[in-house]
Amino acid sequence: MEALVSANDVLFVLLGAVMVLAMHAGFAFLELGTVRSKNQVNALVKIMVDFSISTMAYFFIGYSIAYGVNFFSGAEVLAAKNGYGLVKFFFLLTFAAAIPAIVSGGIAERAKFNPQLAATFLLVGFVYPFFEGIAWNKHYGFQDWLFANFGANFHDFAGSVVVHAMGGWIALAAVILLGARSGRYGKDGRLHAHPPSNIPFLALGAWILTVGWFGFNVMSAQSIQGISGLVAVNSLMALVGGTLAALVMGKNDPGFVHNGPLAGLVAVCAGSDVMHPLGALVTGAVAGVLFVWAFTVTQNRLKIDDVLGVWPLHGLCGAWGGLAAGIFGLKSLGGIGGVSFMSQLLGTGLGVVIALVGGAIVYGGLKQLFGIRMSQEEEFDGADLSIHKINSTPADT
Repeated sequence: MEALVSANDVLFVLLGAVMVLAMHAGFAFLELGTVRSKNQVNALVKIMVDFSISTMAYFFIGYSIAYGVNFFSGAEVLAAKNGYGLVKFFFLLTFAAAIPAIVSGGIAERAKFNPQLAATFLLVGFVYPFFEGIAWNKHYGFQDWLFANFGANFHDFAGSVVVHAMGGWIALAAVILLGARSGRYGKDGRLHAHPPSNIPFLALGAWILTVGWFGFNVMSAQSIQGISGLVAVNSLMALVGGTLAALVMGKNDPGFVHNGPLAGLVAVCAGSDVMHPLGALVTGAVAGVLFVWAFTVTQNRLKIDDVLGVWPLHGLCGAWGGLAAGIFGLKSLGGIGGVSFMSQLLGTGLGVVIALVGGAIVYGGLKQLFGIRMSQEEEFDGADLSIHKINSTPADT
């Protein structure tokens, strides 16, 4: 009977891994539809190769840092419990690989290709699993300290902070170090619009991500026994809240409308297993408003050229999600309980600090050693020359 249960769990987690893997197509099409047409090939290639580099970094280094597990045992050991340990790695890898996929949208249209691959390896191999181990594997006693002082661990069921806030705040460091795209701001500081090149592709990316998110959230239970319909309905309510709030706040702008559900889903990840659906609806709605407001402020007032708005979407909405779990997860607000706002505040703050410092070290170091920005000629041509040759294949004969 145990083997049967293990096999069911293997299939469950494997399906979750495949659904989150499919979300990377969503990242690709969201970026593809947002960047200018001349940069679309660059965006597609970058997402695909980043995932492969992430796999190597997480397989050989990152997973061991986070969970103390390596894959240098014999095949017989790895196949124990129907290979559950392997599909768990696969599932968590798809989370880790979301970090460079998130960053990619912020640094689009002017980042060098090869240095970005190096950054991907360092982020997924070292920076991300360092905080992942703290939050999800109780490294360094931080969770125990929170429990002893505030009565609850830092709670992040599906990664509002561990994945999304980490990715968003790393991206902020990278975007600032890169600087704005050439011609984005005039000498007078006026914003020059670069509208999305393909709204249907942008919408397709948003839909792929939205559907895949139910694997991201529900399958975070990592076992058949742990599955909860509450997580599914809370995810649904958050995406609806985010969509409607972005519709109103963004004055029907299609770019904001299609990022609205993503903002809501980012925010609900942390507390989707402990909130009441009404709490999830409010969490998503606040995230939708937060995204539209922050995107506008960063682009227009702060002159931060974050192409897809990944810091507002993932960084800020992810941090809000960490805090929201400590608010709407409370029994007094209809939640299941077992959370502490102070634990959520400190855990979220630690994630933000690690992401900012890690992002600054990785991208700052690469900037000093190799440079991380395309030349102006490459930028105006629309692709880093290292992959521009993809468009220069011999004509069919």
